[in-house]
Amino acid sequence: RAWFALDTPDDLAFELYQNVPNPFNPSTAIGYTLAEVSQVRLSVHNVLGQEIRVLVNAVQSAGAYNALWDGRDAFGREVSTGLYLYRLKAGPHVAVNKMVLAK
Repeated sequence: RAWFALDTPDDLAFELYQNVPNPFNPSTAIGYTLAEVSQVRLSVHNVLGQEIRVLVNAVQSAGAYNALWDGRDAFGREVSTGLYLYRLKAGPHVAVNKMVLAK
């Protein structure tokens, strides 16, 4: 199923999709779905596991979502070319995917 597909509430499940495009420059979209109302935290980490940016930190209803990352850290600085991880935590659910920033 593509991350941009329209889902009915009965079809929704917790899912984190591959970012698009990947590799990316200068920005990428990260799609995910939630099956229920949850406290959601979507964060970007370097390969050492250090959190460099929080994209979403809010309570969200069940549904499909899309977050954009502009390749910048929490201080607005451009990050270097390389592999990054993005982590979605929604209630008890956690998922992690990889993405590549190519300059």
